[in-house]
Amino acid sequence: MKHTLRILTQRLLPNINAGDRGPTSDHFDGRRFYNPSPIRHSACDLLRWWRERDSQPWQRVEHFEPPPAPPQRLEHGLRITWINHATLLIQTAGLNILTDPIFSERASPLSWAGPRRYHPPGVAFDALPAIDIVAVSHAHYDHLDRVSIKRLIARFDPLFVVPLGLDAPIKRFGGRHIVSRDWWQGLDLNERVRVTLTPARHWSRRGLFDRNRSLWAGFWFDTPAGAVYFAGDTGMGSHFQAIRQQLGPPRIALLPIGAYEPRWFMAPQHMNPADAVEAHQLLGADQSIGIHFATFKLTDEGQHAPAAALARARSEAGLAAERFIAPAFGQAVSIDAHGSYPH
Repeated sequence: MKHTLRILTQRLLPNINAGDRGPTSDHFDGRRFYNPSPIRHSACDLLRWWRERDSQPWQRVEHFEPPPAPPQRLEHGLRITWINHATLLIQTAGLNILTDPIFSERASPLSWAGPRRYHPPGVAFDALPAIDIVAVSHAHYDHLDRVSIKRLIARFDPLFVVPLGLDAPIKRFGGRHIVSRDWWQGLDLNERVRVTLTPARHWSRRGLFDRNRSLWAGFWFDTPAGAVYFAGDTGMGSHFQAIRQQLGPPRIALLPIGAYEPRWFMAPQHMNPADAVEAHQLLGADQSIGIHFATFKLTDEGQHAPAAALARARSEAGLAAERFIAPAFGQAVSIDAHGSYPH
């Protein structure tokens, strides 16, 4: 018991320290970040959800034959591989970019408790090419995984691009190259690729006392093959229109479609597939790829419900199947001068 308490203290209490969070703004009051359209949930709401849960069954996939490993580099065009959850490998202009990496068995501060994965990663950690950039959208354990971050640092020593305040945990994990930015701020990743952090409607927390002490964000990558928008984790909101107005329509949008039931509780923070189709249309994306589903059981919907609901929402919107896909684990979409095609 003492050992367990010590681990919990080490993992949760140190997280009250946040890094440079910048000046006050329309989403930062000098101490904590907030959404312009607030998310209001109480402890009573959480208790109600747990009391009334209608949790659908999932089945664990123990054996998985992954597709061929991705190439080591891609100088021309664009290749996006869905690995699992919100982890994607974006390859373009000689760069290998990884988003929200999680290769661990659990999305948790503990190795023996918390949400356990139901499917192996579509690309094994040891099959990754050299990773240059890691983009982390926010502090939640299914997006900022300590073990995966430490493995990436040990093997590749990449540059981490994160929202304000998220530099602190990356430093604690051993990261040496970290850039933190506010919404609408960015940087050049090389002479051909630029990243801009974009608004999202979500929240952050890792410890007991650090709620919303770090920012949450999406990422917009300008590449020679077109813009890629990674939404991270977000509920539906006016930020999609703002992104299109400021940055234009993306060539590819990577939009979350899972962890959405029950709607009365999850809607402010997680889109469902119908929301994601609406976001696709608001963004004016040429093509979208569903993410954030079928890996960890975080909410009440069934394992395959997001893909099925996406197909219905797509049909109701008159959207062709290839315009918004729910990928298989390890599936890649490539773009060249003639358009895009799945692998």
